Amino acid sequence: MSDVVEKNILCALDIGTSKVVALVAEVNDNDELNIIGMGTQPSKGLKKGVIVNIDATVKAIQKAVQEAEDISGFSIKQAYIGIAGSHIQSFDSHGVVAIEDSEVSATDLERVIDSAKAVPMPADQEILHILYQDFMIDNHNGIKEPLGMSGVRLEAKVHMVTASSSAVQNIKKCVNRCGIKVQDIVLEQLASSYAVLTDDEKELGVCLVDIGAGTTDIAVFVEGAIKHTSVIPIAGSQITSDIAHALRVATDTAERVKIQYGCAMANLVKSDDAIEIPGLADRLARRVPLQTLAGVIEARTEELFGLIYEMLEKNNLLESISAGLVLTGGAAKTKGLAALAEEIFRIPVRIGGPANITGVQDVLHNPVHSTGVGLLMYSQAQMEEDQPIYDELEGESGVWQKMKGWFGKHF
Repeated sequence: MSDVVEKNILCALDIGTSKVVALVAEVNDNDELNIIGMGTQPSKGLKKGVIVNIDATVKAIQKAVQEAEDISGFSIKQAYIGIAGSHIQSFDSHGVVAIEDSEVSATDLERVIDSAKAVPMPADQEILHILYQDFMIDNHNGIKEPLGMSGVRLEAKVHMVTASSSAVQNIKKCVNRCGIKVQDIVLEQLASSYAVLTDDEKELGVCLVDIGAGTTDIAVFVEGAIKHTSVIPIAGSQITSDIAHALRVATDTAERVKIQYGCAMANLVKSDDAIEIPGLADRLARRVPLQTLAGVIEARTEELFGLIYEMLEKNNLLESISAGLVLTGGAAKTKGLAALAEEIFRIPVRIGGPANITGVQDVLHNPVHSTGVGLLMYSQAQMEEDQPIYDELEGESGVWQKMKGWFGKHF
């Protein structure tokens, strides 16, 4: 088995609340991703995106990685990792510097980003991403590539994402215990955006809603730049729990029923449709109308969409997302979900899955794997740039190319 050290081989680990997915891909001659290995294992060591049991998480990662290695024929030694959870925080920041020689240099760009970073931050949080939004020179805004432009005053608007230091360290600890080097830790909705959003959607304005098992992760793009990120602690596992309580069944049964028969709108289900579900312990099985199941799912989903609507309204983003909503993640496969979202938001809604890839059929266009494939695409973008922004590079144009990769390519 070959080690994954070749330039055209990429690896990603999606460590989620319900599952751990390991993906291996090769970059073909057309710079397209071909998925050549995938491993999936149930995850019992996380709660709402945060590791609560290191040993259980390590075991799940090891099994998923082993499966991906067996299929691909490569030994995974390094990977990009996704992160989510309510500990994620984000905010806009603003940096201002004087242009040193009347013309914007790479040094000026680094200085203005450093200025934007200089904000008070809780001791238990660390910077995950600094996502560039816009540059301004002498009150002229909307500048995307300021290098070489003349002026006196340079300003930068950025979106900063931070994460709990302990949560980040626990993820690294689990991955390292499996003998894998963490290449980078990436916000999951940012990763998913690489896999499911088009450039036109980002430019026109779009809200990505990634509904996982433990959290719903949101990212809003306007005019090609990220404008808002947030995490809502309501997702697929809460829906499963509601079903288990309402129908008085075991959680595993509730999850299976949700996946096989679930619908997000009760009026889309025939009134006479029903399923037989097993009783708890030694109780007899009984028949349950599918409209009852759909009613439980619809109630919790309406609550989730209501919170997203309030978030967009609070941040004055409803009028900015002309391209509408893109729903992804495991729960996005629920029948009627897009129709319910369109009814609530009154804007276009589509279900998004990984596109522009080849290989393992289970991954193609499957919303479950949007984060994993997005991590691979993020990895590919970073591989093309070779080094991060703050490395010492020769030539200003080289530094600016790195900055575009580090900031601009996030959108």
